[in-house]
Amino acid sequence: MNKYLKIILGVLAVIILGIGLLVVTFVLEMKPDKDEEAKIKIQAEQYLEDEFNDNFEIYDTLYDNMGNFGFDYAAKVRDKKGGTAFLVYHDAETEQMMDTYIADKWADDLEAEISPFIKENFGKAAYVHVFFTNDKIGQELGVSPVNPKSFKEFDVAPTIRITVPRKRSDGDEKILNEFISFLKSEDKLQHGSAFLEYIAENGEILDDEWGKEF
Repeated sequence: MNKYLKIILGVLAVIILGIGLLVVTFVLEMKPDKDEEAKIKIQAEQYLEDEFNDNFEIYDTLYDNMGNFGFDYAAKVRDKKGGTAFLVYHDAETEQMMDTYIADKWADDLEAEISPFIKENFGKAAYVHVFFTNDKIGQELGVSPVNPKSFKEFDVAPTIRITVPRKRSDGDEKILNEFISFLKSEDKLQHGSAFLEYIAENGEILDDEWGKEF
């Protein structure tokens, strides 16, 4: 009996030790490397000096420990005048420094223009989030961060996500169609995607998200 008990205890000890090692490894992987953070800051500072002007400042770093982006480390940068926050990072694919400034600035600009319509038609508690799936759009279009121009000057197609703190209503499709017409008639945007999602006060999803491309 003692022999079997020792075997069982030994197996349990090995399992517990293995779990402990996995936990320690996971915790270490979740923590950013200070040297890598310092490195990306230096790279970003030089990049900003070469491509931007004095209106921009680094205020933090981002460590992508979940693999959500195409980089491990990025510098968080802020436009001191406009307030737009964006990322500067080393792109592994192109082996060049890249930034998300134009994508984030244009998203901020569009949000500011459409928020009054959203709140007037979906309620003051509704809010909108705009984003470009291609965060390199500024470089690809050759737009200078010093002279960012307007998204209206280009044929771009951002995604517009409208969050409404209530259940879906029968009149929502009509409002969404009016919103799309508003974008086109006001010459704000000719192409894109608009989605509606419904949540409770506690953040619980109430209805399936739906939307339209235009």
